Amino acid sequence: MSSSSSEKALTSEKFTDLKLKKPATNSVGLPAVASAIQHALKYMDAKTAFEISKKINQKGGFDCPGCAWPDPDDERSSLGEYCENGLKAMAEEAQNKTIDEAFFSKNSIDDLAKLSDFEIGKSGRLAQPMYLAKDATHYKPIKWSDAYKKVAEHLNTLNSPDEAIFYTSGRTSNEAAFLYQLFVRAYGTSNLPDCSNMCHEASGKALTETLGIGKGSVKLDDIYKAELILVVGQNPATNHPRMLTALEKCKKNGGKIVAINPLPEAGLIKFVNPQSPQKIITGGTKIADVFAQVMINGDVALVKAILLKLVEAEENSSTVFDHEFIQKNTSFYSDFISDLNTYDFDECVKLSGVSEAIILEIVDLIINRDKIIICWAMGLTQHKNAVDNIREFVNILLLKGSIGKEGAGTCPVRGHSNVQGDRTVGIWEAAPQAFLDKIEAKFNFKPPVKHGYPVVDAIKAMHEKKAKVFFGLGGNFISAAPDTVFTAQALEHCNLTVHVSTKLNRSHLVTGKEALILPCLARSEKDIQNGKEQLQSVENSMGIVSSTKGILKPCSTELQSEVAIVCNIAHETLKKKSTIDWLRYIDNYALIRDDIEEVVAGFEDYNNKLQRPEGFYLPNGARQGHFKTETGKAHFSINKLPDWKLKSGEFIMTTIRSHDQFNTTIYGLNDRYRGVFNERRIIFMNPEDMEHKGLKSKDIVSIKSKFNDVIRTAHNFKVIPYKIPKNCCATYFPEANVLVPIDSYAHTAKTPSSKSVIVTIEKI
Repeated sequence: MSSSSSEKALTSEKFTDLKLKKPATNSVGLPAVASAIQHALKYMDAKTAFEISKKINQKGGFDCPGCAWPDPDDERSSLGEYCENGLKAMAEEAQNKTIDEAFFSKNSIDDLAKLSDFEIGKSGRLAQPMYLAKDATHYKPIKWSDAYKKVAEHLNTLNSPDEAIFYTSGRTSNEAAFLYQLFVRAYGTSNLPDCSNMCHEASGKALTETLGIGKGSVKLDDIYKAELILVVGQNPATNHPRMLTALEKCKKNGGKIVAINPLPEAGLIKFVNPQSPQKIITGGTKIADVFAQVMINGDVALVKAILLKLVEAEENSSTVFDHEFIQKNTSFYSDFISDLNTYDFDECVKLSGVSEAIILEIVDLIINRDKIIICWAMGLTQHKNAVDNIREFVNILLLKGSIGKEGAGTCPVRGHSNVQGDRTVGIWEAAPQAFLDKIEAKFNFKPPVKHGYPVVDAIKAMHEKKAKVFFGLGGNFISAAPDTVFTAQALEHCNLTVHVSTKLNRSHLVTGKEALILPCLARSEKDIQNGKEQLQSVENSMGIVSSTKGILKPCSTELQSEVAIVCNIAHETLKKKSTIDWLRYIDNYALIRDDIEEVVAGFEDYNNKLQRPEGFYLPNGARQGHFKTETGKAHFSINKLPDWKLKSGEFIMTTIRSHDQFNTTIYGLNDRYRGVFNERRIIFMNPEDMEHKGLKSKDIVSIKSKFNDVIRTAHNFKVIPYKIPKNCCATYFPEANVLVPIDSYAHTAKTPSSKSVIVTIEKI
């Protein structure tokens, strides 16, 4: 008997052998080097590991498939322009084991679902296309041509193109992403949800409303030159370790850094640069000058407390605010100040969880500086009031004139390596009309104007059987999405689920009535079409478009590139309905870039610019001090305090990553910096909260969330005492995603509120 969708979607509830150590007070250094080498040699042969280390993130090499942190514009490190988790990502991608017909013949989907996410990912690289027939228990091989026909058959028998969902992961190249959205629009729908909907959609909304562009405004060089950097709701040492090198340069140049986060993170305490023998000997660089341990979702309260003190200081001296900038470049200043003055400082301090003394330290740093950068990640974006979180921090920058000048601005730190580029070239369920008009002019068809489904709405549509085909270009949808059981049921309601992937993941085990796994080339592998190596491109967090070109022999002759997969499906599905010659793109990716150049602003002379080893910057209005808003100026905004309140016995939970993890990919079972080893089913709690509930270290609990009268439960978590604010707790995702309600998301952005879930904790 086959397991239910929810059983296959949930991670294993079995415990391993939890070991605890004292949390680290510094990061990287020789332990990171040793960990990276260990992973590399365990999952790759030594020759492959060496070849990769020479070319990853180097000019003329290939872009790391991990995070979107930018490479230096000038010289790259000869010792290795990558981090510990970058090499772990490569060990995952270039692992020396493949899985094919024999593997799937031996293992049913029910058998595979019993494995941990770590075990699933380490099963090996996918080596041939696989098909799961209706009511079947095992995947079986399928020819590529038959797979394309299967997809086309399902798409062409739908009652409406809007019954299909086309998801995209942030690892997809600009070329593949552009063709993908072009095919989807030519097919007749705007259903293009992507991983942005689950992470930085709130950043895009907030920045577009206030500054006129949904991207950050700084360059890497600005980080070096900043006088003050606020690092908010992020953990650089794990999620984008190369950022620490930039922060170290800022400190060397006299800059100050404030860390704002519910948990103390080792990377923001001290950084030991592994490429500097002197730093290794001396113990590294202190990063944060001030640590503000904010209550989970206490960010707006914290910023309002800071703003109230800044206003008070301005009233006393008239020199704190940049009035020339405010008058010339902003709108709604008076409305903002009037609203701010309705708030009580002491109440904001209390709600923030940060002491008044720490707040005053931050205020003093801001008063005396105007080259200020604010960096943030999902600690700000995954709340119901996520857009308000970001807009409130932007208000600080506008008061200080810290936009459009050297060493100042906004820095949303993106996750996946090309998530920003995918949006730039059209992966967007709500694309602007100007973009659609250019598509129509270039390709001679009228793309649908109606907005499509973002991720949350796509899940609901599948759950309600309004959508019947799910196509995923990369990613691990079931593990990334909120409300795991609900999402699993939604996928199970589909007639067909399709995943383009490099390796096995849990999404392949939670299927529609039929399912396909289409194995694609990894970014590190040579993409040879018609005898010629193809070049592709990506965009990083700071708007640089650069080339990426694989160096390894593909792990299987059965692999196809994402471009080839998209083009073949488009050709088979649309046939004479489209005048686009899809197959011509496969042999020459430069033709794709020629078309991107005509449709997407900023890509003029694309193919020639891509020959620059360092890449090229896309236009950025906020960086130049030009704000494409309704008023033509930057907007101050009015933001409310969050309206949730905890009842007796309730906690506010945030989901986090372990150090052996990138997004949903689990590299190992350790969280070295937090002192957690060989276990993932854990919950961090304040020791006083534990004592109040009669809990001891390693006690086993269940966690429950209740939202709109629906109770969700996560079983078997071990309690760990940790320095986290009272009434707060933290768990790893995807294990705790089952607790995130499908209907709890950011206003206007619909980013799931994975970072602020109200829960109860019960001892088992």
